[in-house]
Amino acid sequence: MKNPLDSLWGTFIAGLVLTAVMVLLVMAISTGGGAPGEPEGVASWIGFLFRWFHVVSGVMWIGLLYYFNFVQVPSMAEIPAEQKPAVTKVIAPRALFFFRWAAASTVFWGIVLAGTAGYIVDALALGLTDGSPYNSTIGFGMWLGLIMAFNVWFIIWPNQQKVLGLVAAADDVKKRAARMAFLASRTNTALSLPMLFAMVGMRHFAFLLS
Repeated sequence: MKNPLDSLWGTFIAGLVLTAVMVLLVMAISTGGGAPGEPEGVASWIGFLFRWFHVVSGVMWIGLLYYFNFVQVPSMAEIPAEQKPAVTKVIAPRALFFFRWAAASTVFWGIVLAGTAGYIVDALALGLTDGSPYNSTIGFGMWLGLIMAFNVWFIIWPNQQKVLGLVAAADDVKKRAARMAFLASRTNTALSLPMLFAMVGMRHFAFLLS
């Protein structure tokens, strides 16, 4: 029997199976009672799934952002010239594919989650409509995420196409493109810290300030 871990999709499916097993175990162990203030029944499961899709996409997106900034970019100066095409021609294009689509997926599921939960308008208004610390905090996180996704699709990716030779460009244009992509990526790395703080801290702020 083939080991599912030999295949990326096999590994992914194995993770989904383990998730289902965990859910069944929790259902078997639990005696009832949900989290305070959370919806019950089908609405609870739908909201949870949207949140899960949002978080999984976000982990992929921010994980690759940190890979680029903490691993790939600092390592390029140490890689011999004859070995660099392995990164620029094979690894980077594939990483950028998952990077940009993970960003799009994160934004999509975040909007779906906020829309179905009914707080999207108040959150985008930064809580100024209702004075809610929850909506204010998650709103800042949403706007930072939107800015970061814009940078990915309209600054980083177009310029990286020139740098990697996916789009024809003169050497001086490639140099400027590399600088633009670098600065946008570093900007996203800086923005990711308050963004994650807002996403994780939304309930804590709501509790502390209510």
